[in-house]
Amino acid sequence: MTSRPSPLAATRIGLISDTHNLVRPEALRYLDGCDAIIHAGDICNPDVLDALARIAPVTAVRGNNDTGDWAASLPTHATLTVGQVTILVVHDIAELGCEPSDEGIGVVVSGHSHKPSISERDGVLFVNPGSAGPRRFKLPVCAGLLVVEGGRVNASFDSLLA
Repeated sequence: MTSRPSPLAATRIGLISDTHNLVRPEALRYLDGCDAIIHAGDICNPDVLDALARIAPVTAVRGNNDTGDWAASLPTHATLTVGQVTILVVHDIAELGCEPSDEGIGVVVSGHSHKPSISERDGVLFVNPGSAGPRRFKLPVCAGLLVVEGGRVNASFDSLLA
């Protein structure tokens, strides 16, 4: 007899942003075991996406530092549905372009600021995993995780460096 996974089985989505051409081994270890990965822009080199794709399928958006032919094919916004949760990905939250709660979006993932944050507004979870690339100012080097189970979602982020 074959068992099927529960329709409410948890899905782990790794969140990473602002790598700026740096794929830290700590980031790869953090994302290992994820079912999917979201990169919220400022990738700066397609090799970054190749490294992430060896772990799990990647959804990526173009950031303000993503230029050249390889980056032209990346969207500025991406939407994916996991379980019963719709996730919108955009690099710069200032370029959101919609009211997520009016569009049925449950989670907005963004980057750009290099500041990790998790907040909720009008029933929408806003997550910025911070920057996993070169350290900027005194901001932490971070990545994040979304765990989606049916219509429920939890977000967290962790420092990649001790």
